[in-house]
Amino acid sequence: MDKFQLIHNKKDCISCGACAAIAPEFWYLDETGLAHVKDSHAVNDHWEKEIQTEAEKAQHEEAAAVCPVNIIKVEKKG
Repeated sequence: MDKFQLIHNKKDCISCGACAAIAPEFWYLDETGLAHVKDSHAVNDHWEKEIQTEAEKAQHEEAAAVCPVNIIKVEKKG
């Protein structure tokens, strides 16, 4: 599998919870009510997570597809 990463622009989250409903094993609403991806880290003004498997990639792509404000991206690394 090629290497992919998740990019999440959390600051633009509207707290709809669609990502957490679609992929609860990776996404949740944090204590402030904003969506957060588990095991991610802050990079400048967004959050990133390296995607480990095809199944995980598919879950994040589905979460990105249902996000009404398009703040979740799955991008090929490198």
